[in-house]
Amino acid sequence: MSTRSQLLFAKATELMPGGVSSPARAFKGVGGDPLVFERGSGPFIFDANGKKYTDYVLSWGPLILGHAYPSVIESILQAARNGTSFGATCPLEIELAELVIELIPSIEQVRFVSSGTEATMSALRLARGFTGRDKVIKFEGGFHGHSDMLLAKGGSALATLGVPDSAGVPKQTAQNTLTAIYNDIASVRALFEANPAQIAAIIIEPIAGNMGFVRPQDGFLQSLRDLCDAHGALLIFDEVITGFRVALQGAQTLFGVTPDITCLGKVIGGGMPVGAYGARREIMAHVAPLGPVYQAGTLSGNPVSMASGVATLKALKERKVFEDISRLTTRLVEGISKAAAAHNIAMQLDHEGTVFGIYFLKEPGRISDFESAKKLNDTVRYARFFHDMATKGHYFAPSSFEAGFMSAAHTDEVIDHTLEAVNQVFAHWRE
Repeated sequence: MSTRSQLLFAKATELMPGGVSSPARAFKGVGGDPLVFERGSGPFIFDANGKKYTDYVLSWGPLILGHAYPSVIESILQAARNGTSFGATCPLEIELAELVIELIPSIEQVRFVSSGTEATMSALRLARGFTGRDKVIKFEGGFHGHSDMLLAKGGSALATLGVPDSAGVPKQTAQNTLTAIYNDIASVRALFEANPAQIAAIIIEPIAGNMGFVRPQDGFLQSLRDLCDAHGALLIFDEVITGFRVALQGAQTLFGVTPDITCLGKVIGGGMPVGAYGARREIMAHVAPLGPVYQAGTLSGNPVSMASGVATLKALKERKVFEDISRLTTRLVEGISKAAAAHNIAMQLDHEGTVFGIYFLKEPGRISDFESAKKLNDTVRYARFFHDMATKGHYFAPSSFEAGFMSAAHTDEVIDHTLEAVNQVFAHWRE
């Protein structure tokens, strides 16, 4: 007999492509029917059958305070009571801008949009407008949203689906996107040499979060900064995942490398659709209405989303919860690593701040870029881990090419329960 969740998803497949509004939700990386969720509370999420799961996806990162955090919900309700959208500047928009500029040192002015995709797309347009150049460099396995220019050799759901690019992207557009190898500075240098005075910008996730979780090797980000300076190009940090997550002030402060433009999303909206891009005043002066680089959005800066973002960043900043979330992330990762060692299971685990990555390895080696991730990442074993953990009430990302997340709502008791399940799953694998 089909469960309520299965029946709902079957209906969804009749109404929406694949039954989902984003491919990452389709369980293509792990198999089986995607779960339909009805509500969340603190560190838990509940499916349409009423089953409770400890949530390590957290809406793919935004819910750093956990589900339905009281001050965030109250701020959303209060804002909605006053009107959901004005199509004009509102006080909450100004307040969130002040918080962003305070927390991200490289940003002197910010423009709000409604998604991370809009943020990266707009940042690249700004970089091209500022430099007067057309070409950009991205990295294999780096996913920066689904705009045409950025779908060349992307990670995340593209990797899960086995799609190297996307149909519908004009060849002329893709020709201006150059791809380098993450953690390989020679590949970047070669692109600059082959395209003199043509490259507008490099865009990079400072810690790659869409090929799993891959941190930059020592000196890599600084070398990118140096190359951009030498060739008159801009450095764009896509901190949609890492912003306010790997460090409260972003990966740029963690690694001590200052980008020209920063893209933000996820945590900045606290669960509501918000994205942003920002830079020093000299660059932002090129954005309309001040300059010739056009970008607009009817719902950009709407008060409901701004209220959620303000409440989230205030809670992170005032309660100083970041250190405790990071401690719990370390506990989880170290606990899984210990269980893997005890049961002779080859894994590569890593974490920074409140983000973590889990790989099961096919063979000895170290994942440091997209090619090694595709070669060494044991997607079959990860799929088994995903389903076994879900059966025990713990929800991890339904793809081995995605990062995992921790929230302020998780506790030591919750982590203990998860680690107990991990040990049971690994022990069962050995039977």
